[in-house]
Amino acid sequence: MALTKEKKQYVLVDLKANIAKQKSVIFADFSKVNSKDLFSLRKQLKEAGCNLKVAKKTLVRIAFGQSNISFWNKIKSIVPGQLALVFGIEDEIAPARISHKFTKVNENFKILGGIFEGRFIDREKALVLANLPTRNELLSKLVGSLASPMASFVRVLDKISNIQK
Repeated sequence: MALTKEKKQYVLVDLKANIAKQKSVIFADFSKVNSKDLFSLRKQLKEAGCNLKVAKKTLVRIAFGQSNISFWNKIKSIVPGQLALVFGIEDEIAPARISHKFTKVNENFKILGGIFEGRFIDREKALVLANLPTRNELLSKLVGSLASPMASFVRVLDKISNIQK
């Protein structure tokens, strides 16, 4: 269905607003994904502080061009007619992680690439991001690695004090 000029302007304003507040973006092909699965993906993304937007590639190109982010030459050959954009608003890694998890359940959803730290990343780098542990997991590993030597030291001191008694 063709969009009217007013609807295109609305989509363009919405895309630019999401681009302005995004920390990362994942581009995905969602053709042949049924709407029920797409709604469940939207729900998962919303819970993680992310947004899923669907737009025509011309509007995506214009929105990113007006936001001074140029990547279109790198991705235009693999982009389908419509594109799903997963915006990471609160967390940079969540869009890649959730999208990758969704591709395991639904093989019709394909990650094409993304934007991370203001630069275009290809599919492989997006999948590397998806496999990174969460921030909380990394912090707990850090705390564990910091606490382990101290706990060992306390056990050694305890053994020494037990021997001297």
